[in-house]
Amino acid sequence: MEPTGTQPRRREGRGEKQANNCPLNESAKECEIPDLVQLMRHMEAVKAELLEQAHQQLTKLFDRAIWEAVQSYPSQGCRPGSAFQESPKRAQEPNLERRKVFIHRKSLLDELMEIKHLRTIYHIFIAGLCVFVISTLAIDVIDEGRLVLQFDLLAFSFGQLPLALMTWLPMFLCTVLAPYQALWLWARPGGRGAWYAGAGLGAGLLAIQLAALGVLPIYVALQYQLSPGSRCVLVFEQIRLVMKSYSFLREATPGIFHAEGGKGARVPSFSSYLYFLFCPTLIYRESYPRTTHIRWNYVAKKFAQVLACVFYACFILGRLCVPIFDNMSREPFSTRALVLSVLHATLPGIFMLLLIFFAFLHCWLNAFAEMLQFADRMFYRDWWNSTSFSNFFRTWNVVVHDWLYSYIYQDGIQLLGLRARGPAMLSAFLISAVVHEYIFSFVLGFFYPVILILFLVGVMFHFLMRDQNTESVWNVVMWTMLFLGQGIMVSLYCQEWYSRKQCPFYPMTFWGLVTPRSWYCPI
Repeated sequence: MEPTGTQPRRREGRGEKQANNCPLNESAKECEIPDLVQLMRHMEAVKAELLEQAHQQLTKLFDRAIWEAVQSYPSQGCRPGSAFQESPKRAQEPNLERRKVFIHRKSLLDELMEIKHLRTIYHIFIAGLCVFVISTLAIDVIDEGRLVLQFDLLAFSFGQLPLALMTWLPMFLCTVLAPYQALWLWARPGGRGAWYAGAGLGAGLLAIQLAALGVLPIYVALQYQLSPGSRCVLVFEQIRLVMKSYSFLREATPGIFHAEGGKGARVPSFSSYLYFLFCPTLIYRESYPRTTHIRWNYVAKKFAQVLACVFYACFILGRLCVPIFDNMSREPFSTRALVLSVLHATLPGIFMLLLIFFAFLHCWLNAFAEMLQFADRMFYRDWWNSTSFSNFFRTWNVVVHDWLYSYIYQDGIQLLGLRARGPAMLSAFLISAVVHEYIFSFVLGFFYPVILILFLVGVMFHFLMRDQNTESVWNVVMWTMLFLGQGIMVSLYCQEWYSRKQCPFYPMTFWGLVTPRSWYCPI
């Protein structure tokens, strides 16, 4: 027991320590809880920092909105007060003159990745890929007793890739030479007879190009039985080159045809056309906004992400789809098995959708845009926030949507009038559906109109789910439909693929070709 004389000295020491830590302008209560004061000061500092960041982000968004509005305002032939002098009929036709405006902007995911909390979602997908790799290695070690590292699915998918690249070369050369030479022949000055001769030669060149683009890839794919990955290269390049050629001719020919006898007609420079064939857009312009330099580390990162997505897709198909549907194709067809397989395929199906979006629309297009210093990186919008399928179709793939909107919807209205907005919209939907069905038939090697029917269902929901419905429940409905649609696609196409492997020979009749073999393939 300590002496009593020491206790007052302890109180004085504690009081001196407390007084030294307490500022003179604070109350006694605050002095008793110094940690609370520090916490309050820290929260005030965090609050000020958040407000400053929010202010900077809002300022940036407002500046971009003002810039887009200024860029999209028609500069030719406009004067102050002209907007108020338009006739009522003119005011009802805003969509007929609205053209694609290219401005300097980053991709949405690149902007979102700057936020730490959203970047964590990307890290979760990387962790999932690591788990797939670790599980594959562990299974190989347990089953084989050694490290096997088999990539059979990847090797099969991209077999004969050099042959596909050799087939692409004449397709590209025809696209480089034929449309530009045809335009030059049409613009050549001369009499009426010379103009008709040039027009005929130009049309002949375009016919040769379409024959090369239409016949050559199909012949090579069927003759050499190309694998699905190699066929993807050919069919995507085939469609891309056709759309690019049409856009170039559609944008350049009006000025040439309006010139009398070819006088005053100006053909765009070949360098601008060649740049257009490689840049990530389907709308031709003689010039685009450009960046000041190339970030090669950004390009390498994007291509590495594309390669990682390819491996990710192979792991998903190999672990979640191939064992299930290979065994299912050996059993008799039943409604119960079909429903269970659709529900089983929803998760890998939505993963495949996200991987295709991230690998192609974000990484691949951004890599080429960076290499070509193409400044407008809006290849997609926030489609994940859509509350209607019409908004989803507009924001999922902005590159293709701009082409359909400019050359199918707008041109259809100009030809048929404002009352043809419904048919023009349906035409854009049907063309997109037919092209998607052609892609699947070309890649898989059989006709099974699953994607065509799903597109028609999407058109029906386009009229049921309006853009005005902004409640969260409609976003849940849209995602539910996406899950089910992807499950149906993966399930039905996988079943048909393995059924055709089990039944390779079948009577070559019309109904035998168009009827899905998975419905009645004998085991």
